Amino acid sequence: MIEVSNLTMSYGKNRGINDVSFSIPEGQIIGFLGPNGAGKTTTMNILTGYLIADSGDVMVAGIDVLKQPLEARRYIGYLPEQPPLYLTMTVSSYLNFIAEMKGTNQTERKAHIKKICEQVGITDVINRVIGHLSKGYKQRVGLAQALIGDPDILILDEPTIGLDPRQIVEIRNVIKTMGRKRTIILSSHILPEVSAVCSRVLVISDGKIVADGRPDDLALVTAEDYTTLVVRIAEAQSGVRNILNNIEGVRKVKPLGRIEAESNDFLLECEKGADIRKNLFRTMAKADYPITMLRPQKDSLEDIFLKLTEEREVSV
Repeated sequence: MIEVSNLTMSYGKNRGINDVSFSIPEGQIIGFLGPNGAGKTTTMNILTGYLIADSGDVMVAGIDVLKQPLEARRYIGYLPEQPPLYLTMTVSSYLNFIAEMKGTNQTERKAHIKKICEQVGITDVINRVIGHLSKGYKQRVGLAQALIGDPDILILDEPTIGLDPRQIVEIRNVIKTMGRKRTIILSSHILPEVSAVCSRVLVISDGKIVADGRPDDLALVTAEDYTTLVVRIAEAQSGVRNILNNIEGVRKVKPLGRIEAESNDFLLECEKGADIRKNLFRTMAKADYPITMLRPQKDSLEDIFLKLTEEREVSV
């Protein structure tokens, strides 16, 4: 559905993006991550035809965006970080204006707009002036305008910014539902949101794609030369740390404090490939310190993101 090849664009002497390439099949929801200034917005603006790259190719539904931007835009719904709203218009008149601009079928327009308003939860403010709405409702109106015309592709730049936790969950569910029939690129700084919605993640840093894959696969890319376990030990005393340090395969012990009554948690940094579990249980049982919980410690998407972008910044 989307094919990006060797995109490069500069702002004067500063390189915005450099040789960016990726492919997104139909019906996939992609998380697009990167630090501020990494090139996310530049890339999305090129995809939507708002900017023209210095070099490279962008194909949307088989259409060359750089050569036929107006034709390509028919397939794209775009929600920029700052929604393009006319604050003096009512929600209804604004969405009708957008529908007219997009050339939607006039006889079906009313039902189409009503369905979208129900999807994003703005039916109760349909006759209100946009400028009088809360930030959350303005964001919803922005999402509604992106859905006008039932586009095959949605490009969403921070779609839940300004929403409260309940609204975030609601919009997240809307995006999941929309992803069943559409290809979606979701840019967000809320990494748990990306984990919950996206099956694949693209990470851009310093204008280049530094990672592309499922979150679990990216964890392997950033894996350290050791593994970590979190262990909870009941009735732990001051000598427990020394006992843990002396277990074969353990290279470092970090106390995590008391999470549960009458117990303490410890982070065990183990040699890569070492399976200390049996020896750990035997040792602690012998010392009369019951283990009440043991689990592997995996990098969150936030940890992965920080490693990928920090490593990139150090290397340039």
